[in-house]
Amino acid sequence: MDEEIVALVVRLAQENPRWGYLRIVGECRDLGVRVSATSVRRILRRHGLGPAPRRNGPSWSQFLHIQAGGLLATDFFTVETVGLTRL
Repeated sequence: MDEEIVALVVRLAQENPRWGYLRIVGECRDLGVRVSATSVRRILRRHGLGPAPRRNGPSWSQFLHIQAGGLLATDFFTVETVGLTRL
């Protein structure tokens, strides 16, 4: 693949972190550059850019670790009403 195309795809992905593969392909076509979604995916992967919209967010394991504490706290929280029904 031509280095100019690779540079363009990487630049579009870095400047627009919410754009996915198909959006980048569409923008490239608007600029007169033909590139497939598979090629865009490979280019982004090679340059360490993940899928949109979470290129800069936490990893999946970090997300689960953060959410685990909140889930435990809310699962065991109950309220007894005046009529002794549990919410």
